[in-house]
Amino acid sequence: MGHEQPRPTRAWQRMLSGRRLDLLNPSPADIEIDDIAHGLARVARWNGQTIGAHAFSVAQHALVVEDIFSAIGSATDAQMPAIWRLAALLHDAPEYVVGDLISPFKTAIGLDYKAFELRLLAAIHARYGLPAELPTDVQAQIKNADRIAAYFEATRLAGFSEPEATIYFGQPKGLAPELTAKLAALAPVPADAAQRDFLNRFNLLIERF
Repeated sequence: MGHEQPRPTRAWQRMLSGRRLDLLNPSPADIEIDDIAHGLARVARWNGQTIGAHAFSVAQHALVVEDIFSAIGSATDAQMPAIWRLAALLHDAPEYVVGDLISPFKTAIGLDYKAFELRLLAAIHARYGLPAELPTDVQAQIKNADRIAAYFEATRLAGFSEPEATIYFGQPKGLAPELTAKLAALAPVPADAAQRDFLNRFNLLIERF
């Protein structure tokens, strides 16, 4: 009786666009924004532990972060450049492949996961004309916008009290009243709506730089 041949290890994912994305060595040529938008609109933030009939998706989160980043930046600069707004929109783009692991789990996995995530993000940046590494001040502003978004998501959608959210994400300060009101009214939308809105914002920004 012959020995069964071992099956080859698969380290790529087939996307709906037909592309095969090599997970170990991602190529910018295999990155497609339709795949990113489709995937992010179907990945739930907070492991799905949010209120509402729909999951609060990473695509919707990305739009919120870009809104905050643009609003805060425009308060100090005449207008936040579209290239950095696009970087903010795509800050969690690798999650269309790896999913949205909550921060405690990322910590438990260790640096190998982070290295993979950064490699994929660099490929996404190369595909759309962004630098592999963002300027330090831009990266810091995106991170700040991400924390502000997390605070409002946590308190409005994920069951955190405001004191608890302040411990983990900080207390948002200095936001314009219009932005605060918009964030306070966060509500999950269906996946197809999040996907459409993400693509619309991407197309708007990519045309501006």
